[in-house]
Amino acid sequence: MDLATLIGVVLGSVLLMGAILLGDAPGIFFNPPSVLIVFGGTLATAMIRFSMADVINSAKIAMNAFTMRGNNPQEVIAEIVNLAHVARKNGLIVLEQQPITDPFLKKAIMYCVDGHEADFIEEVLQKEVDLTITRHQVGQQVFNGMGTSAPAFGMIGTLVGLVQMLSVMDDPASIGPGMAVALLTTLYGAVLANFLFIPIADKLALRSQEEEQNRQLIIEGVLGILKGLNPRVMEEFLETFLPPKDRKNAMAGR
Repeated sequence: MDLATLIGVVLGSVLLMGAILLGDAPGIFFNPPSVLIVFGGTLATAMIRFSMADVINSAKIAMNAFTMRGNNPQEVIAEIVNLAHVARKNGLIVLEQQPITDPFLKKAIMYCVDGHEADFIEEVLQKEVDLTITRHQVGQQVFNGMGTSAPAFGMIGTLVGLVQMLSVMDDPASIGPGMAVALLTTLYGAVLANFLFIPIADKLALRSQEEEQNRQLIIEGVLGILKGLNPRVMEEFLETFLPPKDRKNAMAGR
């Protein structure tokens, strides 16, 4: 579980609900027609913009915002360096028997064991990285799209409410409550966009960037193993993928 996302969701929900419940009439913040306009309109535009499969898959992809996926880069580097030591001592064929936790790294090592050329391995692995990033971007685009649509439908709902309110101007007592209900859709749209859809899209972009970095690190490490690089030199090189504060090697951090 991604602790930052969990804390953000819980904290934001508590503060928002607390502010509502501390008011005089918290019940007025729930209005079924406003919910239908904002939620229904946002979902409808997502289906118009994207395929049904993309919209459905985006719900699954959203779980990536709440979970920590993939191995820590330091752990990946340590595993690659260990494999480099084994290959340097016993040859590439022995790597087939080594336990490898990362599926992408295992696939890359199997290409080496099977005797493929470095250019072929780099091309195939890079193609897989590119296609994975493209799939991730679709999920991000769905949530960014809903983040754009939700406030727009909030405003549409407000306009609908204003039209209904102005049609009964002969009753001044209904103007105040009618205005409050009309503004609810704007509130719903703003909350959905800025508290849910856009933050999820941003977190998915961060997860995608982290996964791409890990996979690029693996590609460079596997190519280094194939070339027979010294494990110590390889470790220094791979640590350039890390922020200076996370590098073990003092020379690499300078």
